[in-house]
Amino acid sequence: MSIKSLLAIPFAKIVAKNVYQWANNPHKTQEKVFQYLVKNARKTQFGIDHDFENIHNYEDFKKKVPVVDYEGLKPYVDKVVSGEADVLWKGKPLYFAKTSGTTSGAKYIPITKESMPTHISAARNALLFYIAEKNDASFVDGKMIFLQGSPVLQEKNGVKLGRLSGIVAHYVPNYLQKNRLPSWETNCIEDWESKVNAIVEETIHEDMRVISGIPSWVQMYFEKLVEKTKKPISEIFPNFHFFIYGGVNFEPYKNKFESLIGKKIEYIELYPASEGFIAYQDSQKTKGMLLQLNSGIFYEFIPANEFFTENPTRISLKDVKMGENYVLILNTSAGLWGYNIGDTVEFTSLKPYRIKVTGRIKHFISAFGEHVIGKEVEKALNDAISGTKITISEFTVAPQVNPKSGLPYHEWFIEFENEPENLEDFASKIDASMQAQNIYYFDLIEGKVLRPLVIRKVKKGGFHEYMKSIGKFGGQNKIPQLADHRKIADVLEYFLVEN
Repeated sequence: MSIKSLLAIPFAKIVAKNVYQWANNPHKTQEKVFQYLVKNARKTQFGIDHDFENIHNYEDFKKKVPVVDYEGLKPYVDKVVSGEADVLWKGKPLYFAKTSGTTSGAKYIPITKESMPTHISAARNALLFYIAEKNDASFVDGKMIFLQGSPVLQEKNGVKLGRLSGIVAHYVPNYLQKNRLPSWETNCIEDWESKVNAIVEETIHEDMRVISGIPSWVQMYFEKLVEKTKKPISEIFPNFHFFIYGGVNFEPYKNKFESLIGKKIEYIELYPASEGFIAYQDSQKTKGMLLQLNSGIFYEFIPANEFFTENPTRISLKDVKMGENYVLILNTSAGLWGYNIGDTVEFTSLKPYRIKVTGRIKHFISAFGEHVIGKEVEKALNDAISGTKITISEFTVAPQVNPKSGLPYHEWFIEFENEPENLEDFASKIDASMQAQNIYYFDLIEGKVLRPLVIRKVKKGGFHEYMKSIGKFGGQNKIPQLADHRKIADVLEYFLVEN
């Protein structure tokens, strides 16, 4: 064990102790963040327009600052992008994190000198918590890989612009740089397939111990390694410790991962977003991710079942409850105010506050009034897979409102790696779980408004081909796991297994 790994253990324990100090004083911590944000934005254009001078508490704030999405904040963001200062936050941002917008093309999310360090410290702390709990930092002596976007940044009116993962690549600490793969040159490759092939060549003979990335793209990397070596990942990388992921529920992919790896490993879940690093898993012994209350973000929550009503309930952290599905609202030191990030979360613990991501508020199916959400389809699929050898690569769900014959239904597009012996039995298990979870869905099936779900088998590699066909192959792009429309489903019809 190196000096670096030995020193990491006491350092990790100190950091964990410091984090729990604010985590165990959550309301005081959030109040301090709230006052800091309002004070520092009083003289900005947004602060003047929304009378921040007369905001003294959260009740005042709610009366003056509406809940908006990117479109609602876009007039201010456009001014920031054009080069104006003191618009949403004091001064100008350090970066714009460029993301894909659904209605307005590209989104430009500001990252400021105040918000940038919180992205870095949260990612670091997730690893340090693992070290502190396991009393083991031996992974720092091997190689680590972070599958991410290109670190090449553009410039827009004097502000650097790129994908969040590419921006963060510039902040990898020196003590990890020599352990980090892929190389800078490989990371800069834009074509994703070429990039993954280059990463395979660079890493295949290395002592890889930590691997991180969105599951579907790491899976592609693993598949190429297995195809090339004819060995499971655990033989290629015998010291592979754990997998770090974020952005999707990992459970439906777990069987597939473990079959590729050839053994059970541990996992660290993160919740990073361009808008802020929201949470990370602080323990292997508990469910959920520790909400980052001391990172320049003041959180608000709206019950998801009220979100589209005229006057939904809008609360701060102190009023949240276990078991409720909330739309997450952010106010940040990057100048986002009343910002609906689009995600729904549920609390798994209130002491300290831990959350899990349950889906997207815009990703639901209610073509017939069933109000199906991401958490439900993910659990149903996992219930059907549990205890079997079935593995899947990817899936998505859409309503079929106008079938050629018979009743409407929910159509599940699934790419199997290991297929079920009986597809109809598998579909029945998923449907039974859906009915058990969602009373509206149950009533529609019972009332003969819907018939049970139908599974369409997507050919192997079909989802990758679909992503290529729409120009979103690789990087941080993800398939929505359900939608209330058929924009995805209708294209996937071209990538089905031929009967």
